[in-house]
Amino acid sequence: MSRPASRLLAATRAHISYNQPTRQCIRPFSQTCIRQAEPERPQGSLLGTITRTSKPPQSAGPPRSGSQSGSQSGEGMAALQRILAQDSLAKARNQPTHDQVLGEENKAEEDWGPAFEPFHFHVFAHRHNTHITVTKPNRGAIISMSAGNLGFSNSKRGTYDAAYQLTAYVIDKLHQGNWHKKMTTLEVVLRGFGSGREAATKILLGTEGRMLRHKITKVSDGTRLKFGGTRSRKPRRLG
Repeated sequence: MSRPASRLLAATRAHISYNQPTRQCIRPFSQTCIRQAEPERPQGSLLGTITRTSKPPQSAGPPRSGSQSGSQSGEGMAALQRILAQDSLAKARNQPTHDQVLGEENKAEEDWGPAFEPFHFHVFAHRHNTHITVTKPNRGAIISMSAGNLGFSNSKRGTYDAAYQLTAYVIDKLHQGNWHKKMTTLEVVLRGFGSGREAATKILLGTEGRMLRHKITKVSDGTRLKFGGTRSRKPRRLG
């Protein structure tokens, strides 16, 4: 251990009083105080880790003596000192701390819905614009963009080139977020008969879609068709 870390660890030991079972303050690292007598602690934080570390295993044997409980609390404080020292070194080296690593693990365990439900790649192409939305199995949107978000305006938004660039941009964003590794199955939903429909198909079948192509298990058409409705206008008759 380097000299700055050992100095911080020594200062921590000097400020920790083992004779106070209910409240202990650690001033060199934080202005907050740690209460050991609290019934519940967050499981995804540093204090929750220390609580789980210092908690003695339950057994069917006789109750533990005072020396054994004291050794357990001593182990918990030693683990606290070790993690705090590691966090201080991580901050000095611009590395993620213990709480940040636990936060990333909790984000990775996000519930995306049923396991049998695929991800969805929606393409809504009409003659004025093209919209692309990628959703999770629980229908939560990952990315949603249109040709207007790329700088195309007016009649240029409905062109083939605008839809081609939009689809390539969306797939590139998915690659940057490592979503091609998180996706298990993918369903492509096409809606409308604009020029963007063919452009999106070309991208998925081309080089840009090689990371997602093998994950596609279903291609469906969600175009809305007229059925009934109001009476149309009287046709114009000349002559």
